[in-house]
Amino acid sequence: MGMCLPCLGGAADDVVVTPDPETRRRQLAEAAEKRQKETTYRGVKNPEAVERKRKKQEEIEKQAMTTSVSGGGGGGLKWQVG
Repeated sequence: MGMCLPCLGGAADDVVVTPDPETRRRQLAEAAEKRQKETTYRGVKNPEAVERKRKKQEEIEKQAMTTSVSGGGGGGLKWQVG
C-alpha cells in the first residue's frame, strides 16, 4: 500500500491544461478548414491553377448573367411583328 503513494506525488506535473472554450473552438475550426482543403485538392497536382480556373469560370458566368439581364434575356434578339 505504501508503494503506490510515491507515484501519486508527481501526478500534478502530468496534468494537461485544457484551453478555454473560445481557443478550443478556434483550433477545431482551423483543423476542419485544413481537412476540407486537403480533401478538396486530393489528387490535384497544381491546386492554384484549379483555383484560378474556378474563379475565371465564375467571372464568366457572372458576366453572362449580367449581360443576359441587361440585354433583355433574349441574347440580343428582337421580335418584330408586322
